[in-house]
Amino acid sequence: MLIRLLYASRAIGENQCGDLNDIMQQSHVHNPHKGITGILCHSEGVYMQVLEGGRDPINRLYAKIIADPRHTDVVLLHYEEINERRYAGWTMGQVNLAKVNVAILLRFSDLPALNPHAMSGKHSLALIDDLIANAAIIGRK
Repeated sequence: MLIRLLYASRAIGENQCGDLNDIMQQSHVHNPHKGITGILCHSEGVYMQVLEGGRDPINRLYAKIIADPRHTDVVLLHYEEINERRYAGWTMGQVNLAKVNVAILLRFSDLPALNPHAMSGKHSLALIDDLIANAAIIGRK
């Protein structure tokens, strides 16, 4: 059974760039063996990540994310059983929303900044799909 999980969190600490690089490196090393794919969006200390894969690997990874001391305010935005993956092309794609045209953010949010804690899961997924359509995601594998 495949699952799609979307969550948001806020970064803690001064080394957010280093933490982000570590997260991406760990994802590229571990996710393929676990059958996990997804995309991580970030901007000014805010993360929004969608994960896809089997229910057990996704649930275990989400439990690790909740306990990860590099971020706080972890909020589950969306969780569903799926028939097929939407983000199968990425072991973990990445987009820095500070470098994206603000018009994309304004389509789904009241402000031109990433604030998934104030967005619905449906709008957050639509934002990610729009970013894919506009070729803003990097790290395709």
